[in-house]
Amino acid sequence: MTARALMFQGTASDVGKSLIVAGMARALANRGFKVRPFKPQNMSNNAAVTVDGGEIGRAQALQARAARVSPSVHMNPVLLKPQSEVGAQLVVQGCARGTANAGAYQRMKPDLAHFVLDSYARVKREADIVLVEGAGSASEVNLRGHDIANMGFARAADVPVILIGDIDRGGVIASLVGTKTVLDPSDAAQIRGFLVNKFRGDPQLFADGVATIERVTGWEALGVVPFFPGARLLPAEDAVALEGTTRIKKPNARIKIAVPILPHVANFDDLDPLEAEPAVDLVRLRPGNAVPGDADLVILLGAKATIADLAALRDAGFHIDIAAHVRRGGTVLGLCGGYQMLGRTIRDPVGLEGPVGVVDGLGLLDVETTLTAEKRLERVCGTTGDGIPFSGYEMHMGLTEGPDRARAFARLSNGSLEGAVSASGRIMGTYIHGLFTEDRQRSAWLERFAAGQAAVSYDALVDETLDQLAAHLAAHVDIDRLLSLSR
Repeated sequence: MTARALMFQGTASDVGKSLIVAGMARALANRGFKVRPFKPQNMSNNAAVTVDGGEIGRAQALQARAARVSPSVHMNPVLLKPQSEVGAQLVVQGCARGTANAGAYQRMKPDLAHFVLDSYARVKREADIVLVEGAGSASEVNLRGHDIANMGFARAADVPVILIGDIDRGGVIASLVGTKTVLDPSDAAQIRGFLVNKFRGDPQLFADGVATIERVTGWEALGVVPFFPGARLLPAEDAVALEGTTRIKKPNARIKIAVPILPHVANFDDLDPLEAEPAVDLVRLRPGNAVPGDADLVILLGAKATIADLAALRDAGFHIDIAAHVRRGGTVLGLCGGYQMLGRTIRDPVGLEGPVGVVDGLGLLDVETTLTAEKRLERVCGTTGDGIPFSGYEMHMGLTEGPDRARAFARLSNGSLEGAVSASGRIMGTYIHGLFTEDRQRSAWLERFAAGQAAVSYDALVDETLDQLAAHLAAHVDIDRLLSLSR
């Protein structure tokens, strides 16, 4: 039997499309359906390594988990990873295919449509139902020509669309009605109904608003979804989510971790397991802030443009704060791009990140990095220097060597040594992402700073949250009606 499909598009970015697809995937999986997520085109530096050796957006990996299946490169066949204000790395069916600026990418779309439809056909063959997620806004009619992300895909694959509006940001009536107004009538006809997301308060108070949207658009109202607080416990799709992140007050916190947030930050979900811990006070630092004098640990996250983010770190004065933190006896951990920043130099011999040349690193680790065109994408497991196990993944371009590599951060299961540690033992660098997801590994880090053992089973927490999200949607959305609208 041919799989059904339903597409969720939004009136804008960050309206909750990824979360709703994840919740729907878990709700339908709980009913016994073989569910597969699919996002034709994504733009995010928060990525995951798949079992078939490629990379996709982190949100699609979460949606696959919600559907209780392994993530595949075909769930997100086109991934754009911004490297500068005007350019991005292009990943097609899991493999990096060079870089493109906005204009060049628009010209490439007709060719990319073939890969999108090929991956969609592959995903459909494994499913009872495919839940498709759009990108950005459905109303970006200026990008409609050769579109592969929203209405262009929906029309080409003949997938019915549900439009999501975000009432939390205000103007949801205008955003939904306005989308109907600007869309080509044939595109608008592809939309079968709408959801209002992130409602706070009594949904009955918005009954007249729902009726107005139905009357003006002719679309069916399928639910008003209250704000889901548990969303903060799930990996976010991209750095847009960081803009509204506030520091969680934790009266029983015993360890303070400071994290500079730089313009091209990548895979910031490495922090999620730490933030879930009651003992951890996680402080995200933006330019204009200083590293707290009482911070126990500074973490430098991965970056899609390491050299540019190193310059931004210096411009913000964080390098001075980090040096002072080290003099006070503090600990620093560099993850991926952060590891490269900690070394003496970063060489870019072929201009992968800009002009060919060499830049000085922070000089806290006696290593040097050479950026390379070859990208390492691999799931890994092993033990850190203290013998504590971990599982995670590597996703980086570059080779790092030097004397501090003799003190490896970790030993991988294949016997190879990974990462570097300073002679003092307080400066560490590694290419391993997902390190803190392992409860025993996280406990070891907390115990290092006398903060006790991990209080959270992180994998269980994510699955419990997905089940809660599924129940949340089931209580406020007519899932049977959504199934009847799928085709």
